[in-house]
Amino acid sequence: MYRPNVLKQRLLAGEAAYGCWVAGGTPTECEVLGHVGFDFILADFEHGIGDTRDIVDSLRALETTPSPAMVRVGWNDHVLLKRVLDGGVQSVMIPSVDTVEAAEQAIRACYYPPAGIRGYAASIVRASTYGMEPDYIHKANDNMLIAIQLESVTAIENAAGIAALEGADIVFIGINDLAGNMGLLGQTEHPEVQALARQAEKAILDAGKVLGTVPNGGASVNDLLDRGYRFIVGPHNIALLRDAAASALGEYQSLKQARERGEKPSVEMKGKSY
Repeated sequence: MYRPNVLKQRLLAGEAAYGCWVAGGTPTECEVLGHVGFDFILADFEHGIGDTRDIVDSLRALETTPSPAMVRVGWNDHVLLKRVLDGGVQSVMIPSVDTVEAAEQAIRACYYPPAGIRGYAASIVRASTYGMEPDYIHKANDNMLIAIQLESVTAIENAAGIAALEGADIVFIGINDLAGNMGLLGQTEHPEVQALARQAEKAILDAGKVLGTVPNGGASVNDLLDRGYRFIVGPHNIALLRDAAASALGEYQSLKQARERGEKPSVEMKGKSY
């Protein structure tokens, strides 16, 4: 359903935004985490399981919360982008963009003519509240927020040209895949990886664009803010669930072992289960 893009408004106002990943196909977790109050929820349909119908379900869930949605699509494909935008996505992340030409194609796919090539079905799609939002096609272009993801050495080399494009609102350094592309997978703290990241950071900030990434082995959230990042995607719903479950089980196991030894448990587990 149409509504003004508050995430874009906040970023244009110079604010920093801190969000949470949610694996695709989990609208209930989108809803729960959206009510926690993150600046945005990034529903991931590149690595998450799900299709266009699941994207719409995630949007419906998030529309009940204070947190606006961004969706990461699986690929830079104009047909896919057309479908998710018609479903109501206003903020989109597009992965693995290596060249200026590829970035131009991604941006044009998201805009109605003359700015782009988005196909017209505005009178019937969910994004326009099924044709009930006046002047939707112009509002859609004005509210579009695009994050272009740089994830390779080639992409970093083209960072200045990509960041210079109108419509590349957020330029997001995918540092984990960048490290992998350099033959250093899992080593985001490696000096060579961090050096390339800093090279891209300068190009993006010099272009006046919003700089984005994830906290990593080479930079904490505080480090990233110091370096000029204003779009940071922090925890992941799977990691939050995994770690909380492991902590709860660990507490129980410590209590059980202490009782078996006849000792007073050092952990007092809460009696409430929910």
